[in-house]
Order: sequence, then C-alpha cells, then structure tokens
Amino acid sequence: MAFTFFFRDQTPLEHAVNFMIKAASGRSKISIWDAGCAMGQEPYTLAILLAETMNYFALNNIKIYATDYDEPLLKILKEGCYPWDELQRIPANLFEKYFQPDAQKGYFRLTDKIRNLVEPQHHNLLSLLPIKDGLSLIVCKNVLLHFNQAERIAVIRMFHKALETGGIFVTEHTQKMPEEISHLFEQLVSDGQVFRKVEA
Repeated sequence: MAFTFFFRDQTPLEHAVNFMIKAASGRSKISIWDAGCAMGQEPYTLAILLAETMNYFALNNIKIYATDYDEPLLKILKEGCYPWDELQRIPANLFEKYFQPDAQKGYFRLTDKIRNLVEPQHHNLLSLLPIKDGLSLIVCKNVLLHFNQAERIAVIRMFHKALETGGIFVTEHTQKMPEEISHLFEQLVSDGQVFRKVEA
C-alpha cells in the first residue's frame, strides 16, 4: 500500500525520535530502518525531525535504511522530488528549510542534507531477514495490516531481534501489538504505538 504523506502521524514519530536519541546517546553510528517506506515520505519525515532535533555533527552519524518491495516506489524515493500538491501538509518553516524548487515545474526536491541521510533498498519483509542488526529504531506502518496474524507475529519477532538493547519500534496506531509477543516490548506512550525492546 503506497498511500502516505509527509508528517503523517507526526506525534508518534516525534516520540520515537526523542526516545531513540536518549537510548542511543554516545553511539558513534545510529542505524534506523523504515520498513515499507513506499515513495519515501515517511523516512524523509524522520530525517527532517532528526535534523531539527540533533546538531550537525551528530546528524552525520545517522543512516536511515528505507526499504520496500515495490521497485518503482523506491525510484521515486531515490529522486526525493515531489509535486507541490503532496507537500502542502508540511509546516511552512520546514518546507522552506528542506525543499528547493526543481527544474520540473510544480515539483520540489529535498535538500542533499536530508536525502543523504536516507539509503533506499529493495526488501521483502516476509523473507524474515533483517537488513542489519543493532538497529536503534524501526518504523513499520502501512504494511503489517496486509499480513495475516502469523506473518505479523513473525515479522515483529524479526524486528525485535534486529533492534539493539533498548531499541525503539513504531507501528501503525490501528495495529495493536499481538498478545503472543507483547512481552517483548514495553509501550512508551499512550497516544501512539511506540515501543521499547524488552530482552526476552
């Protein structure tokens, strides 16, 4: 499912970024995985939130791995260029700071600073193979609802293993944590599906 937009579910993402920064304090490298990233609006939103929260030098330690099964969507993400009608929800100050007019009329491209934080990769979640271990934050929204219960549980178990100790996991607000694996995570806020990894 490709439907999403910039700064969708902003509050849970802000919570996740703040919790992650505290948990990963002192690390030389911080890895984030946005699984099921569609056309890139969500990982780029994360990148902007991080740029607004962290100092310039700390930001250089961040890498957001943005994955999807749909190659055409990843091509749009790589370009980082979007039509104006898809950008109108972005706060004006952030739009002016992180977007530039593109040569294609009516389109705007994210700045190199933001685009360089995001690394697109093709990935099938049902392979149950993480893109890497030791992740500080995993965001997976708009994907799990398309899986059956057994698949959801298997994918979330895989996320749990891929997260570092104290790592943060965020999922769609309508997707409750399956009871079978609820012991693997601690919910951190009441207004969003933001969790901290609990060691099994």
